[in-house]
Amino acid sequence: MTAVGEQPSAGAPGAARAAGGAGSSRAGEGGVLLAPTPGWRMFVRVFAENRLAVVGVALLVLIFAFCFLGPLVYHTNQISTNFAVANLAPSGAHLLGTDDAGYDVLGRLMVAGQVSLEVGVGGALLSSLFGAVWGAISGYVGGWVDALMMRVVDSFYAIPPLLLMLIMATIFSRTTFVFIVVVAVVSWLPTARLVRGESLSIRVREYVEAARSMGVKHMRIVERHIFRNVMGTIVVQTTLQVANAILLLAALSYLGLGPPPPSTSWGAMLNNGLNYIYDGYWWLIYPAGVAIVLTVIAFSFVGDALRDAVDARLQRH
Repeated sequence: MTAVGEQPSAGAPGAARAAGGAGSSRAGEGGVLLAPTPGWRMFVRVFAENRLAVVGVALLVLIFAFCFLGPLVYHTNQISTNFAVANLAPSGAHLLGTDDAGYDVLGRLMVAGQVSLEVGVGGALLSSLFGAVWGAISGYVGGWVDALMMRVVDSFYAIPPLLLMLIMATIFSRTTFVFIVVVAVVSWLPTARLVRGESLSIRVREYVEAARSMGVKHMRIVERHIFRNVMGTIVVQTTLQVANAILLLAALSYLGLGPPPPSTSWGAMLNNGLNYIYDGYWWLIYPAGVAIVLTVIAFSFVGDALRDAVDARLQRH
């Protein structure tokens, strides 16, 4: 690299490549060669330049703090019912009123948010993990194995997700772990298809062929070369799947198959509030609905920004 203050020689072939080559060192004022921007810095810069992404991150921080730290500050009884204070309007004693069982709605919103976020994040992580493994193996192996594995994916696509969720929710006990598994079972298909498509492209590249010719084990190749190159896609898909998982749980709770009392979710609160839609009890409907909308929008903003940042990083390389 040319030292600061020195002029590179006119005949130096490296200088011309450095000045014009994308992704390599570039020439600054006075012929000074500047180091290329690392991929992760470009990723962070592109993500931070997206204002909606910043808004999404801020919303998620507030939502998680509200759900998991809020109960430490705002103490309410969310275990036993108290019908003597049922359906009270918002007041100083109950900032968002009470529901038909006497639960404080604001405290209920925090507890319900914990379940919704746990199922959303847990279901998205599990579905992305399984879908990534399925898609990577299918795309890397190819042939009849790929055809068979993709037919399984097509078969699951033929089953309405809500119907499959209803069947599983009625067979198994309705615990948080079961809901995570139920959401994962109906959510891993898009990730599997995305990873499989990229694996088909990566498996024919030179470094994969070289590793295969050197006798590297196939699972090692999948781990070190396939997964590492599709990790950006997996992260983006996982972020978007969290929003979908929260909506799936809300739909299941809306149908009355959500977490059993005294546990609850935002969807269950919304379903309960709709029973009083004509009674003017707005505090039983709007808080849970707003919480679902804000959370889904926040994860969507972050997911879209991550996708743009990953695309920019890939184009640079």
